[in-house]
Amino acid sequence: MSLPENGAPWPPPHLARTHAELRVDDAWYSGDHEKLAAVYRNNTTLKDGRPRLWGRRPPQPGKRDNRLHIPLAGDIASTSADLLFAEPPVFTVADSKTQDRLDELTEAGGVANTLLEAAEVCAALGGVYLRVTWDRELIDRPLLTVLHADCAVPEIQFGMLRAVTFWHELPSDTATVWRHLERHERGRIIHGLYQGSAKNLGERVPLTEHPEVAPLAASIGPEGDTIETGIHRLTAAYIPNIRPNRRHRGSHLGLSDYGVPLYDLFDALDTTWTSWIRDLRLGRARLIVPDGYLRDHGPGRGASFDDDREIWQLLNIPPSETGGGITLSQFAIRVEEHERTAEAATRQAVLSAKYSPQTFGIGDEIAATATEVKSRERLSMTTRNRKSRYWAPAVAEMLHVMLLLDQQLFTPFITPERPQTVFGDSVSEDPATLAQTLSLLQQAQAVSVDTKVRMLHPEWTETAVREEVDRILTETGAAVPDPMQAGTLD
Repeated sequence: MSLPENGAPWPPPHLARTHAELRVDDAWYSGDHEKLAAVYRNNTTLKDGRPRLWGRRPPQPGKRDNRLHIPLAGDIASTSADLLFAEPPVFTVADSKTQDRLDELTEAGGVANTLLEAAEVCAALGGVYLRVTWDRELIDRPLLTVLHADCAVPEIQFGMLRAVTFWHELPSDTATVWRHLERHERGRIIHGLYQGSAKNLGERVPLTEHPEVAPLAASIGPEGDTIETGIHRLTAAYIPNIRPNRRHRGSHLGLSDYGVPLYDLFDALDTTWTSWIRDLRLGRARLIVPDGYLRDHGPGRGASFDDDREIWQLLNIPPSETGGGITLSQFAIRVEEHERTAEAATRQAVLSAKYSPQTFGIGDEIAATATEVKSRERLSMTTRNRKSRYWAPAVAEMLHVMLLLDQQLFTPFITPERPQTVFGDSVSEDPATLAQTLSLLQQAQAVSVDTKVRMLHPEWTETAVREEVDRILTETGAAVPDPMQAGTLD
């Protein structure tokens, strides 16, 4: 297949349901009031008939929208990313020159931050794409970029990405919609520019017709639309968040951390906080005063009460009549009820997303070691390990592609190979606690120098560990002398 024909409906009709679901996921992830109101405009009630908070009609012009949104969906996505990539992963290859170049590519290119961003989007939208590209005029190395699931048309076979078409809308000052399509196949990338409408791709035109993509035409050639990569590999990869997809059994697309059950819990949490803030608003103390306490501003100008005034004249009202004094009116604020309801909704939403409540600060906050934290957060660690198995192969493949393209375009002397990926520890041991543990093991003569170095630096390679052990033994005088350097025997 190649790029779509002129006049094709866009996005493709077979992705209509998927994109509708992605819009709901995106609305909760963004936390944008307008997006939430838009996706629930025609879905105003929950399944049990209760009104949906974000399905209510917007307030009349001039009135404030008092609905409150708690960004729990965004917190779940960012927590998922932190569990995977808060500690940068370690990438290693056998060849030393290639390792040096790989370190340069990952550090200069900010690969750790790219993966952190991608993992957050992946948790929210159910999947994400990594793409390798390059721009000689910008920088002399390949680039690893992130593309979201709602701007891609994948072709998946046997659970593997065979090809993918990315698209994005370009700036336009008319009703015309300009779209740039970028199709990735093995060994090549095809570019196309389309001039159409909101729901139709329209007519394909030369890349030079829009200034945003005109530079591509110079690199491809005036008559072409294809860039040959020089490697027989796909320059894009799809990472599913979680499989199987419960919404669409048999689909190879990933499932968002949210899912249908969490939508209702998010709505319940927002409803609880909106009610709580309403109690605060209605529960403010108010003074009810007689007319005689009001200062008249003249005919047609009304009257006001000066609450800073200290001296008041006595009202001429018989003592037996009521209403002669100032009355304080204040409603109760149901703090405990709202707090418990909000915490219960948050806890259930977190559990349904397969994370431990302790990961989100729900529960006791007693200081604990890393081992104790992992025990309490076992569910989160299980989810992390499950997700990492989807990430490891895709990340290794894209780094391999980066090295292959780097050899083709920038650094010919390297020997590209597929890197090994080791994920960082999501819960780092406190340095003081680790030092105390090592000291106790040393006193008990129950640990070697090699083991201590590995405990202190689990991310180090075998070569780095051996070099550090040799330095320590040499400095402490515990190194075994080379028998070939010893004196001659009598």
